[in-house]
Amino acid sequence: MRDMAGRLLLSHPLSAADALQLAAALTWAGKQPREHAFVCLDRRLHDAARKEGFLILPPWSDA
Repeated sequence: MRDMAGRLLLSHPLSAADALQLAAALTWAGKQPREHAFVCLDRRLHDAARKEGFLILPPWSDA
């Protein structure tokens, strides 16, 4: 999981803690993140999780 977090840090503007959280979620989801929801209120983590294939809850709104 640490290697995956390192890859996420290179791919997305995340903190180390956020990269570990997303790596854990990706490990849990296996190869099918689109079948799982990722709950997040942090904009950078939200964007990274969406780009990695998760359905994000709640959907982000700039309104």
